[in-house]
Amino acid sequence: MQQVTAREALVRLVAGNQRFMSGKARFPAIRKDILRNLAKEGQRPYATILGCSDSRVPVELLFDAGFGELFVIRVAGNVISPEVMGSMQYAGTILRTPLFLVLGHEGCGAVQAALAAKQKGTRQGRHIEALLANIVPGLRGVGTLPAAVEANVRWSVHQVMATPEGKAGAARGVKLVGAIYELETGRVRFLPDIISPSRP
Repeated sequence: MQQVTAREALVRLVAGNQRFMSGKARFPAIRKDILRNLAKEGQRPYATILGCSDSRVPVELLFDAGFGELFVIRVAGNVISPEVMGSMQYAGTILRTPLFLVLGHEGCGAVQAALAAKQKGTRQGRHIEALLANIVPGLRGVGTLPAAVEANVRWSVHQVMATPEGKAGAARGVKLVGAIYELETGRVRFLPDIISPSRP
């Protein structure tokens, strides 16, 4: 797959989501030649996406992307952790993807649980609480789930941009983008105020 710029990668994501919403998706289509080439030549995805594990948010389908086009990291609440950062660093330094997207979604259960923990002191199992501890710091000043979902995306973006790797990527022209997936419409709504380092 030919290397693309961050701007071209973002255009591809938007176009893929529009095909998905209009019922004109091209994928999934299994072509043995594509699989064979990927097995021999390795992967060269044009974007890295950190999304939620929610079964209603199948990232490749939302962007009508085929084999080898996206490097997808999925974890409940699209949280930042050492493992997630390691995966993102691999995508940036080894795969050289020009575009990174943090994708939240409406009605996120992890964000809802973090909001309940913050507002009501609701307790969960210890592993879930460890996950929620990564979300709660980004929820300052928000009281509703829709606002919390956006705040969580911004918090993840902030954490990535605060790292030396995030700053180095921005200096090279890598873009980091935030978006929210709308469950009922299928639309991915990009958050232009957190497109980094410059607007597409």
